[in-house]
Amino acid sequence: MFILRSAFWLTIAFIVMAPKTVDLGAAAQDFSSQAMAAGEQLIVGQILADKCTSVQCLGGKALVATVISSSPSVDATMQDSSITPIPFPRPRPDWMG
Repeated sequence: MFILRSAFWLTIAFIVMAPKTVDLGAAAQDFSSQAMAAGEQLIVGQILADKCTSVQCLGGKALVATVISSSPSVDATMQDSSITPIPFPRPRPDWMG
């Protein structure tokens, strides 16, 4: 009974106090894309900050910076990826209802 009362009052409190003018999904997506962009800039900056004199080192840094910058964005969904989809279970047999 305690769990039901708690769930009821928590639901009522959320309905009363939840922000009405904010789209939480869009805000979370915006923060996520900002964090990913900042992370990419930080990683590329750290890679390019390393001093090297050989041509191999310079080429490797350029290659890594290009690969990181051209990685799929946060906006890409799982359906857009080339990962093999998860198999769905077989349908329920007719004799089970």
